[in-house]
Amino acid sequence: MERIDLTTSGASGRIIPLVGKVRRSVPSRAAIVRLFVFLQSILLWFFLVLRRTSRLAHFSKSSSPPPPGERRRLAKAEEEDSRRRRELAEAVEMVGPASWCRCGTFDFVGPRKSSLFCRYWVPVSGQMRGILVLIHGLNEHSGRYAHFAEQLTSCYFGVYAMDWIGHGGSDGLHGYVPSLNYVVEDTGAFVERVSSENPGVPCFLLGHSTGGAAVLKASLYPHIHSMLEGIILTSPALRVKPAHPIVGAVAPIFSLVAPRYQFKGANKRGIPVSRDPAAMLAKYSDPLVYTGPIRVRTGHEILRITSFLMQNLRSVTIPFIVLHGTADRVTDPLASQDLYNEAVSVHKDIRLYDGFLHDLLFEPERDDIGADIIAWMDRILEKEIN
Repeated sequence: MERIDLTTSGASGRIIPLVGKVRRSVPSRAAIVRLFVFLQSILLWFFLVLRRTSRLAHFSKSSSPPPPGERRRLAKAEEEDSRRRRELAEAVEMVGPASWCRCGTFDFVGPRKSSLFCRYWVPVSGQMRGILVLIHGLNEHSGRYAHFAEQLTSCYFGVYAMDWIGHGGSDGLHGYVPSLNYVVEDTGAFVERVSSENPGVPCFLLGHSTGGAAVLKASLYPHIHSMLEGIILTSPALRVKPAHPIVGAVAPIFSLVAPRYQFKGANKRGIPVSRDPAAMLAKYSDPLVYTGPIRVRTGHEILRITSFLMQNLRSVTIPFIVLHGTADRVTDPLASQDLYNEAVSVHKDIRLYDGFLHDLLFEPERDDIGADIIAWMDRILEKEIN
């Protein structure tokens, strides 16, 4: 399979190039690296001098009251956008007309005091056999997984899902992730809360696409690992490369100087993430799905976490199943195979679906994929009992 050396927007289903066309007639890669390391140093020096000058100018004017300012205006706009998105998230239909589960929403205050919008689905009757905590992908939201949640509750699994910061009904600028480590920390804290409210019930953690990367990293922390029976990764973002080596050299600087900057020249049409036309239409007409160009800091964070994970695959010890479509053009199924090959987990499994695309749980065969996930959790629980 040809590797796509672009920075992906994760579950948004669009591949976003961070740099436009670069001339190929360069002397050598080593020369480019030396040049851009030098330019990076100059840019950093300039940025630090500019910040210092700005601070001096600010202190010189401290005798007069400051105007409202751009920062205050942006903060107010972000607040209004979060409130609007929360209203939309509350209005998402969570169950079908003949559902056998009860559901609801609640707020979870994360480690940085951000309000994170959460959902739950639990069986109406019978004892829960387990709980699945669900972490969605980049640019989408937890409400999209209602069908999968109903399938799980019909098998007596409860489901809890959390919208990332900047996603769905949660606080933050829409589509902006200041750090994927925040998502990792929020995920750990959310699992801890769900586990404490359901003592004695086995808990699993599922992550899709970039959410899968966050889930995998979270599982490397012993205190999170200890709360889980295993993790499920659907189309995880594990191997992501920039469009050109130049990006790797300058991304840290640009993410520091202009973290919220959007690449206006990005591909806005997107690429197919499901073979189901109705699923594609529902996704890209959903106002809670971010369809704008990827932001600089978000792209840099994806590069950072995927680089970390690929260097630490042999540190993975938790039971897991990874599921990937072989025709996925957003994340690399070969990287999922590398995870399966290199992880030292005693219980590990991989499912590669021939010809399937990125959003596995929205493919025409979504119920079959859901059944594969439920069957794997059943096998893990049987091993625990025996």
